[in-house]
Amino acid sequence: MLFDVILHKLLPPDLTRTPYYRSLLRNILLTIIIVSMIPMVVVSSTLYLQFRQSYREKVNDHLRELVQKHQQNIDNFLQERLTDIRLMAARNGHDRLKDEYFLQRTLDLLQQEYGSVFVDLGVVNAEGDQEAYAGPFKLAKADYGDADWFRTAVKTDFVISDVFLGLRGLPHFIVAVHSSASQPSWILRATIDFVAFSDLVNNIRIGRTGIAYILNREGKLQTSPGTRPMPADIPDPLLAKALWDSMSAGGDEVRIVLKANSSGQENIYAGAFLKNGDWLLIYQQSAEDAFADLDRSFFITTVIMTLGTAAVFLMAFALSRMIVIRTAKADEEKKLMGQKVVETGKLASIGELAAGVAHEINNPVAIMVEEAGWIGDLLEEKEFQDSKNLDEFKRALAQIQTQGRRCKDITFKLLSFARKTAAKEQDIQINYVIEELVALSAQRAKFSMVEVKTELAEGLPMVRVSISELQQVFLNLINNAIDAIGNKGGKLTLSTRVQNGFAVVDVTDTGSGIPAANLNRIFDPFFTTKAVGKGAGLGLSICYGIINKLGGRIEVTSTVDVGTTFSVYIPASAGD
Repeated sequence: MLFDVILHKLLPPDLTRTPYYRSLLRNILLTIIIVSMIPMVVVSSTLYLQFRQSYREKVNDHLRELVQKHQQNIDNFLQERLTDIRLMAARNGHDRLKDEYFLQRTLDLLQQEYGSVFVDLGVVNAEGDQEAYAGPFKLAKADYGDADWFRTAVKTDFVISDVFLGLRGLPHFIVAVHSSASQPSWILRATIDFVAFSDLVNNIRIGRTGIAYILNREGKLQTSPGTRPMPADIPDPLLAKALWDSMSAGGDEVRIVLKANSSGQENIYAGAFLKNGDWLLIYQQSAEDAFADLDRSFFITTVIMTLGTAAVFLMAFALSRMIVIRTAKADEEKKLMGQKVVETGKLASIGELAAGVAHEINNPVAIMVEEAGWIGDLLEEKEFQDSKNLDEFKRALAQIQTQGRRCKDITFKLLSFARKTAAKEQDIQINYVIEELVALSAQRAKFSMVEVKTELAEGLPMVRVSISELQQVFLNLINNAIDAIGNKGGKLTLSTRVQNGFAVVDVTDTGSGIPAANLNRIFDPFFTTKAVGKGAGLGLSICYGIINKLGGRIEVTSTVDVGTTFSVYIPASAGD
C-alpha cells in the first residue's frame, strides 16, 4: 500500500493513471534496489565480520602476551625470594641463624639489596616455636604450630604460602625452607612485603575497566586491587570456581574466556597459573571496554550502511523516475513521429497531386491565352471596328490575357518547386530565390493579413548551393513567420546583406516571439511549440542541417510579443 503511494508521488499524474508505466516504475525501482543493496550488504557484512574476527584475535593476542609476561615476572619474583632463603639457610646453618644479632644483620643486608621486599626473618623449630626473630614486630617466641604454611613446610622442602592476615592482622605471605638434613630439623621463614608483591599484579592495566588479581584454589584473593575498585563478584565462589575450571582446561598456557558476572555484564578474563598451579593470575576487563573500538567500528559501519541504503533508495527513486519519464517521453515522441511520418507522406502525396494538377491546368491556361490573343487579332479587323462594345471587348480580352499569364506563372513556379530534382549545387543569386518564394507565398500571406516586404541589397555575391534545398530553407522560415504572426496581422520583412564573406538573409516577423527557455532547443529534431498536427518539429532542424552542410550558420534573436529574426549566413562562392 505504502509502495503504491510512493509510486504515485514519483510519477506525474498523467503517468500514474497508466498501469504500464506504474508497473515499469515498480520493476525498475525494485531491480535497482536489489542489484545495489545485495552486493553492498554482502561486502559490508563480510568486511565487518573479517575485521571483527581479526580485531578480537588482536585483543586476545595482546592480553595473552601481557598476562604471560606478568606471569613470568611474578613467578620469577617468587622463585628469586625462595632461592634467597634457600641460599641463606644452606650457607649459614642453624646455629648461626639462631643468633638474633646475625639474623638481624642478614635481614639488613637483604633489605639493602632488595628494599622492603623482605619484611622479617625467623628461625622455627620442628614444633613450630620461633627460636630467633629479626624484624619490626614483636614476634619473638611466636608459635606457628597451627599455621597452614608451617604444616605444609614440615612435609616438604619449601613452601610459598597463600596470603593471610596472621598474628599481625595484616595481609602477607610466607616463603619458608625446611632443613631436614640436620637433626633436629628446622625451618627458615621470611615474610614478603605484600605491597611490593601486589604492585607486580596491579601494573597490569589496560583500558578503563581493566584489573588484575590472583586467586588461590579456594577462590580467595591473594592481591589487593590497589587504586582500582575490585569487582563486586570477586571473590564470588561460584565465579571463582568457574574461572578456575575454565583456566585449568588450558594447561600452562594463558587461557582467555568470556563470562557474564552476577549482574549480567560480560567480561573478558585472561588467566595463567602461578606457583606451580596453586595460584591463578587473572586479568579482567569488561567486554564493552575491551572491544570499544570494535563497537565504534560497528556503529560507523551501521551509519555508513544506513547512509548507503538511503543513497541507494534515493538514487533508485530518482533514476527509475527519470527512466520512466524518458521512456514515456520517447513513447510519445515515437507516437508523434509516426503521426508526422503519416502527415509527411500525406504532404508528399499532396505535393505530387498539386504538381499534377498544376501541370493539367497549365495546358488549358496556355490555350486560353493563345485563343484570347487570336480573338484580339480578330477584333482588329474592320468588321469589328464599328462595334459599339469594341472597347469593352478589348478590356475583357486584356484581363483574360493578364490573368491567364498569371496563372501560367504560378503553375510554373509550383511545378518548379514541387519537381523532384537531385540536390545539384550551382552558383545562384539569393535575391532571385527570395523573390520567387515571396511570390509563391503571397497568397497565403494575404490570407493571413501579413504584409510582406523585401529589402534586397544589390551586388550580393553568388553562393554555391542546391536551389531546391535553399528554397526549402527559406520557404520554411517564411511559413514559420506567417504562423507566428497568426491571424492578427503583422509584417514580414526579408532583407539581404553582405558580412565578412557571407551572404546574409534576415527573415524578421512581428509575431509572438520565442521564449528564452526554448531558444536553445528550436533546432532540435521534433521540437515544436505548435499544437499536435500543426507541425512536425523537423523544419528548423532540416534548415539547420542544410545551412550547416554549406558551411554557414543560422542565428536567431527573439523577444516575446515583439518578434523574431532568423539570420541565415551562407558563404560566398569561391568564384567571387
